[in-house]
Amino acid sequence: MPNVSCLRSLLILLCLIPATLAAQTIQWQEIYPGVWKGVAGKPDDYDLLKAAEITPSQALAKLSKEAFPLNKAEIQVQQNNGKTYLRLPLVKNEQLFGFGLNFQTVHQRGRIMQLHADHYGKTDNGRTHAPVPFYVSSLGYGVFVNSAKYIDVYAGSNVRKDSKNPPEVMDRNTNKSWSAHPYSDAVEMLIPAQGIEIYVFAGPKPINAIQRFNLLSGGGCLPPRWGLGFTQRVHRLYTSEQVKQEAKAFEEKGFPLDFIGLEPGWQSKSYPCTFEWDKSRFPDPAGFVKEMDAMGVKINLWTNPYVSPDAAIYKPILPFTGSHTVWNGIVPDLSMPQARKILFDQFEKEHVKIGVSGYKIDEVDGFDSYLWPDVATFPSGHSSEQIRQTYGLLVQKHSFEMFRRNNARTYGLVRASNAGGASFPYVIYNDNYSHEDFITALINSGYAGVLWTPEVRASKTAEEWLRRFQTVCFSPMAMINAWSSSTQPWTFPEVAAQVKAVAELRMRMMPYWYSEFAKYHYDGTPPFRGMSLEEGFSGNVIKEKTATDLEANPYEEALIKEVKDQYMAGEFLLVAPLFTGQKSRKVILPKGKWFDFYTGKLVGDGEIITISPGLDQIPVFVKNGAIIPMMPALLHAPKAEQKVDLEIRHYGDQNGSYKLYDDDGETFAYEKGIFSWRDIKVEKQKDGKLKGSISNAEANKPSTVGNISWRYMTE
Repeated sequence: MPNVSCLRSLLILLCLIPATLAAQTIQWQEIYPGVWKGVAGKPDDYDLLKAAEITPSQALAKLSKEAFPLNKAEIQVQQNNGKTYLRLPLVKNEQLFGFGLNFQTVHQRGRIMQLHADHYGKTDNGRTHAPVPFYVSSLGYGVFVNSAKYIDVYAGSNVRKDSKNPPEVMDRNTNKSWSAHPYSDAVEMLIPAQGIEIYVFAGPKPINAIQRFNLLSGGGCLPPRWGLGFTQRVHRLYTSEQVKQEAKAFEEKGFPLDFIGLEPGWQSKSYPCTFEWDKSRFPDPAGFVKEMDAMGVKINLWTNPYVSPDAAIYKPILPFTGSHTVWNGIVPDLSMPQARKILFDQFEKEHVKIGVSGYKIDEVDGFDSYLWPDVATFPSGHSSEQIRQTYGLLVQKHSFEMFRRNNARTYGLVRASNAGGASFPYVIYNDNYSHEDFITALINSGYAGVLWTPEVRASKTAEEWLRRFQTVCFSPMAMINAWSSSTQPWTFPEVAAQVKAVAELRMRMMPYWYSEFAKYHYDGTPPFRGMSLEEGFSGNVIKEKTATDLEANPYEEALIKEVKDQYMAGEFLLVAPLFTGQKSRKVILPKGKWFDFYTGKLVGDGEIITISPGLDQIPVFVKNGAIIPMMPALLHAPKAEQKVDLEIRHYGDQNGSYKLYDDDGETFAYEKGIFSWRDIKVEKQKDGKLKGSISNAEANKPSTVGNISWRYMTE
């Protein structure tokens, strides 16, 4: 007979041995050209794409066929203790971008994060407003993990002992090249689920992988034209009369304004919210909204979704709320149709039906001491973690659908988003006020499938006010958010003229901005994006165009470092903002000739240039052959069917082409095919002169182009 004590000892030893990782087979399927879906184990029933309820864009099916961009055998999935480990290969010459909306870093290789919906706490650790589990490689592919859980990411930061490409072993005592962070050949993730759904996107270039990711999310949003004009947010306790006076002041001073944002005081109670008008400040809401609309100014309402006990919907929605409160308000489980119907029926009846144009949806991102804890429960059965990761998606999705039902486009603000949210017409904002961080976030938004806006709040000096103002004019939303200090565009008289000039420039450029957002919608190309996505940015530069030592700043060195203070705005524009106190700066120009936006003069050809532009203008540079359509500087965005004259600018000495987009700018008729693209061309004639042409408007399609003039900026 076996020795019982020996068997017992053996069993104890077996129990002490860590559970081995169980390898999982990934079942791959090419669901669209260049887009593969892989499933391993048993993924959660609720994920990011299910929360967003998106319909992938039809444009995906028309994309080019591409080979799978990675070695499938090197993509490994293993399970242990109810968690899934994912490993994807890296090679030495690739950089990583993405992993959500980061504010201080653009290069993500070597970093460790937990992707967790939260406010931005001044550290890029994965806790952010949009913790999108998507990254794109400089080698031209993208990866998305479709999970609504907190994901631990090791983005090429750790080394396995069985690595096929291990780093060189160095002796710190004798080798000056020793590093505390040795080379790693993999991205590794830990997902607290029993399986995963993973998507791989081919390029061949990084921008193509991002396009495919955005199109899988339904394509980018298409704002109404008025959404690309100016917005001013007024003091939280303003009355309807004070709001009217604010709008009149803008008009009297000739300053553009398209929508005004009302802060919490429009509601009878906020923190938590009733979603009902305060009748002492707004005695006739419908009349007020109608009167503002007649002035050409729409109304946007601040809110958060936490329901006050004094709200009319409190009792009906109570059974469909979570176990914990936020500021003593109950939390609707918006993953449940019952909760969504009660909340958004209230919004529709009280706000949208009287003409309110949109929302600023606050406090859905995080800060743990504000939001529900991870021990909270929700009646849907989804975990607190999953609701936290998707709440921004849910408020965007279902408020957007409310506007779609009313055939009125919206454009608003939100504090949180995630993968699947690209098609929702919301721009992320936060309480941070670092100008430099604003620009880094604007760059990273293009890698994450979201929109982010810088904003103008209180400023200590006229210089700071103007520098911040210049930035918002080259961003997704031109927002003045100085409601707390009641600062207005003309508050600093010494720069009032420059502020007005850049605001007018924003309005003049509306045909360009609108066409670039149309490309975001139909093609998935982010309208604002980092330099690494620009063709020719990684090429060599012969020399640096500066009077200083050329050896001090070789182009290769610039490429090694993160470039987070310049970005592309649409197809043709390179924006290089200056921050308060800066008198000069360096700008890295991609290959090819680049021209000054304001003068049309040549500034460089694939060089690093040093500029000292003065205070009046934000530096903007234009590609050779670029075409920029512009209109008069109106006080309000053009209405549906309103014809506007165009000045079409051409830069450089090359032929150029551009697609100008047109629709009614206000409704969802474009979803039924009621839109048009017009081809603009500039071609060099036999005599060497440039000549422009524009294709005819299509029959029975929108045509808002009036008279056309041509301006050849580099002649």
